[in-house]
Amino acid sequence: MKINWGTGMVLALIGFIAFIMFFVIKMSVDSKYQHDLVTEDYYQQELKVEGNMEREQKGNNLAQNVRVTQSEEGILITFPDSLNVSEISGKVILYRPSNKKFDFETPISLSNQNMLIPEDKLLDGRWNLIIEWDYNGNGYRFKKEIRY
Repeated sequence: MKINWGTGMVLALIGFIAFIMFFVIKMSVDSKYQHDLVTEDYYQQELKVEGNMEREQKGNNLAQNVRVTQSEEGILITFPDSLNVSEISGKVILYRPSNKKFDFETPISLSNQNMLIPEDKLLDGRWNLIIEWDYNGNGYRFKKEIRY
């Protein structure tokens, strides 16, 4: 059987479409390629952006903001010395961009001005640290990217 140029083009087009469809199906079915949103309630979080920016600005306007240091024991969060520890409340959120299974949230519990997140809770790699805290009726927010 002799193949003319029209038949060859149709076969090439069918081959190309099959090639593309193979990769589309493989990417959507294979469990190692996860396509998760950043958070489950992404749109509700997006509505809070302006309020979050205001809270971050309040934290930046403090004489001393929250400090984050890394050590062998874990991540040490230090609140400003000028604040009364008993009046600080809120939560610490650690978000792992590569895998949401490892995300966790913990309430703020201070000893002196410090809070330690133990290293056994942290995997090596990138973490987004968000501290949302209230003091004397004012809301504050601190955000930092950490490589542990």
